[in-house]
Amino acid sequence: MPIITYIDSTGAARSVNAASGSTVMETAVRNAIPEIVGECGGACACATCHVYVDDMWVDIVGEPVDMEEDMLDFALDVRPNSRLSCQIRVSDALDGLVVHTPERQA
Repeated sequence: MPIITYIDSTGAARSVNAASGSTVMETAVRNAIPEIVGECGGACACATCHVYVDDMWVDIVGEPVDMEEDMLDFALDVRPNSRLSCQIRVSDALDGLVVHTPERQA
């Protein structure tokens, strides 16, 4: 089972087990990770699951598709490594993934 580490805006890290096939957002909500809201439930219809993918993982996670790019326009403090965690599907290749959460969601 892959492990994902969420680092919040204060620097506190929480590592949790993630089920393959789920999303980074679903895993966060299931584990009560602070600063991840997931208001739309993973439909890519809001930006309340915005994360910053750790630089070591950007190439492995990949780029957002057009629909996600459009929703990121509603996120606060978007950076080159910004992604919506509802659009990152967990797989064994993401074991050890590190994401940072912004202080506030849109």
